[in-house]
Amino acid sequence: MKFKIGIIGSGQMGTGISHVCALAGYETKIYDVIDIQLKNSIETTKNNLMRQVKKGIIKEEQIDEVLNRIKIVNTMDALSDVKIVIEAASEKEDIKIDVFKRLDKILPADSILATNTSSISITKIASTTMRPEKVIGMHFMNPVPVMKLVEIIRGLATDEATFSFVVDLAKDLGKEVSVSKDYPGFIANRILIPMINEAIFAYYEGIGTVEDIDKTMMLGANHPMGPLTLADFIGLDTVLYVLEVLYNNFRDPKFRPCPLLIKMVEAGYLGKKSGKGFYNYKK
Repeated sequence: MKFKIGIIGSGQMGTGISHVCALAGYETKIYDVIDIQLKNSIETTKNNLMRQVKKGIIKEEQIDEVLNRIKIVNTMDALSDVKIVIEAASEKEDIKIDVFKRLDKILPADSILATNTSSISITKIASTTMRPEKVIGMHFMNPVPVMKLVEIIRGLATDEATFSFVVDLAKDLGKEVSVSKDYPGFIANRILIPMINEAIFAYYEGIGTVEDIDKTMMLGANHPMGPLTLADFIGLDTVLYVLEVLYNNFRDPKFRPCPLLIKMVEAGYLGKKSGKGFYNYKK
């Protein structure tokens, strides 16, 4: 019998995670402080399932089955019967720590607390709970229904049973697993975000246009999308936040955020989600 899964956050990542969990047969409860975002999340999932039908990935009759497994809940207390919660709230340390402290009081002692953070210390988050051995990083890639990888990050206190459980869950969701030690940026963002930052520097210094920088990396390095397009897709505020985590932890100037990136975030040019970043999406 499959256990229940809780999701915190119904943005891009939380929506994608709930999609793959429900598709794999798990009853999935999703919580967010913003009600309208929860409704939008269900609509997004429905549209993405229809897209999977058109591609022949799933059958049309599966759509209602999957949607019926996703339950919107309006309080965090409603997650008290889940085996694991996957937190996908904003990439802000104080927000995540507050969520974990609250979940720690609500969930049974044997339930697992996973975070989808892409850069924040798992060990630090775990230390704010009474169950640090049950806290782990489960970093899904965006878009979750499409991308095959889940990066698993063990905190210093994460026990073997929690690690094995989460690896098995990721595989049951149809994902491949990579394992990273708990250092800033883990594997994916330790490599990816500085590359994006360097692309922004290249544009800032006038080496090439946005289009030519992206084209060069797509056609010259066989990347599926250019680094500036990817930055827009991730969210420039998130790119900046991860760079600041890397810079503040390592104190290495190679992680210094490009001044243009800082100015764009200050202006509210956050990429696709705000309608404008390196490209204009309002058209």
